[in-house]
Amino acid sequence: MPDYLDDLRLAHVLADAADAATMDRFKALDLKVETKPDMTPVSEADKAAEELIRGHLRRARPRDAVLGEEYGVEGTGPRRWVIDPIDGTKNYVRGVPVWATLIALMEAGGEGGFQPVVGVVSAPALGRRWWAAKGHGAYAGRSLSSATTLQVSRVSRISDASFAYSSLTGWEEQGRLDGFLDLTREVWRTRAYGDFWPYMMVAEGSVDVCAEPELSLWDMAATAIVVTEAGGTFTGLDGRPGPHSGNAAASNGLLHDELLGYLNQRY
Repeated sequence: MPDYLDDLRLAHVLADAADAATMDRFKALDLKVETKPDMTPVSEADKAAEELIRGHLRRARPRDAVLGEEYGVEGTGPRRWVIDPIDGTKNYVRGVPVWATLIALMEAGGEGGFQPVVGVVSAPALGRRWWAAKGHGAYAGRSLSSATTLQVSRVSRISDASFAYSSLTGWEEQGRLDGFLDLTREVWRTRAYGDFWPYMMVAEGSVDVCAEPELSLWDMAATAIVVTEAGGTFTGLDGRPGPHSGNAAASNGLLHDELLGYLNQRY
């Protein structure tokens, strides 16, 4: 099995470049923000960061394909880099520091066609970065040489669990709100951290379960491998492993069946 460590080192270089670009424009008074056709915001920083990452990849991995939120698919082949230049753009444009650049490498094979083998989640405004490579575990820190191993929690009762989510509207639109609310009543604690952060908290063991009703591949590819390499479980709400279902449920593994049961019980 490939060790993917060269790809992981490259992903850190890409994240370093993106962090410099996004932090340079964070809280800029003249930041330009547009509305995309799906009515979500995109800033000049989103576009610049993705262009920067793509430029690095053209030089370092010219044979690899790239899928990014802002500029779509470029290239074909068994290896594909998946990029979300700023996950949490709504936070970014309002000056809230909870946003991150998500970088993943996916390889052909397995259910869903492509599976993540490298993931980096870099949140420079929080001063945090998380990463993983297939078969090598998951870590957090400021660099490869200064890192802490990640491990999910061992909480085994849903009544003792901390549950994180993004918002209520998506659950209501999908007809899953009743099950979602039942889950919030059963768990010990709920918090709406949103975006990438709940998944990283699951990987760290500070949150036990999290879920979102509607996501794209670039929202999940990097977070999925960090969670699984930390010993957790990452599936769609349909239980399919990996980031291929258009939504996500992540847990420490011990609580995953119960999590899915609540979110599907009245659906």
